[in-house]
Amino acid sequence: MSLRLRHLWLALAVWGAVHPMVHFLGWFQREGWSLPGLVAAWFANPAVAGLTWDLLISALVLVLWVLAEVAVRRNWDALWAIPATCFIGVSCGLPLYLWLRSRPI
Repeated sequence: MSLRLRHLWLALAVWGAVHPMVHFLGWFQREGWSLPGLVAAWFANPAVAGLTWDLLISALVLVLWVLAEVAVRRNWDALWAIPATCFIGVSCGLPLYLWLRSRPI
């Protein structure tokens, strides 16, 4: 895999961590630091609920994929993609996993 593509994966992981977090922090500043309030906003209407379920299912698939590949490849560093996915989001976890997976062996 080319070095340029590896750099792209890392840049997308950083973007996927920072860009959504800006929106979350803005929401928390306006609405208060209420996790139940945030979850309620995720299901405020059918369109948002659909996106929420899409991301939750994608996160579950990514976590299972990481675990399955780590069991075969023994690339233990790839496990960092799991907390990135669960605590930041798929937009960070997936490109981080691709970056960790594409390192030279």
